[in-house]
Amino acid sequence: MGLRLPVFFDVLLHLGSLFVVLIVFRDDVLKILKALLALDFKSEAGKHALFIVLGSIPTAVVGLAFKDFFESLFSNVLAVGVAFIITGSFLFVSERRKGRAKPLNYLDAVIMGIAQGVAIIPGISRNGATITTGLLRKVDKQAAFRFSFLLFIPAVVGAAVSTAVEESATLPLLGVDYVGAFLALVTTVVLGYVSLKLLQRTVLRGSFHLFAYYCWALGIIVVLSQVLA
Repeated sequence: MGLRLPVFFDVLLHLGSLFVVLIVFRDDVLKILKALLALDFKSEAGKHALFIVLGSIPTAVVGLAFKDFFESLFSNVLAVGVAFIITGSFLFVSERRKGRAKPLNYLDAVIMGIAQGVAIIPGISRNGATITTGLLRKVDKQAAFRFSFLLFIPAVVGAAVSTAVEESATLPLLGVDYVGAFLALVTTVVLGYVSLKLLQRTVLRGSFHLFAYYCWALGIIVVLSQVLA
């Protein structure tokens, strides 16, 4: 859109998305926090705490190792279009798994963490990459959906803190349009909540792959707009 927005705006929207996830998964988050405080890693909540730690490590490694490359793609519209097509293809195979569903395990957590790291590429859906990876690993749909968003929490906190530290010189709130920022935050929270609930229903109904058609259409339009320009 040709806008030059302050870093504060990006951090604010990250926090808005985080707020939505914390509200929707508040019961899981509270159970995990209690398990951590009690050093109880044998309960389901305690195991999920370990899963989140294990999943976050490859996300951080991939994100830091390829940081410059990923950032270079944010100004490459053609690459974004191609990434949308890749996302669509990945989503399309999400319901092609065979065999009985299983509980999440440590290896699943690591592989889903890698998928989350790769999803830093613009046009690669973080939710799409992590949930589809879980489904292809034959993880139970509800478990894959829940873990995808629990894994999101440390990732978005890390991204917000990292951005704030790196851009601390430009983070001061001078010159910020507070009305615009507030409207953006409210929009993020409201649409984020609605989208999250819609996504949950879609995944549990076995219709997650239908998002592929949207990604393909958008990707083709973006690619053609760049090739034919």
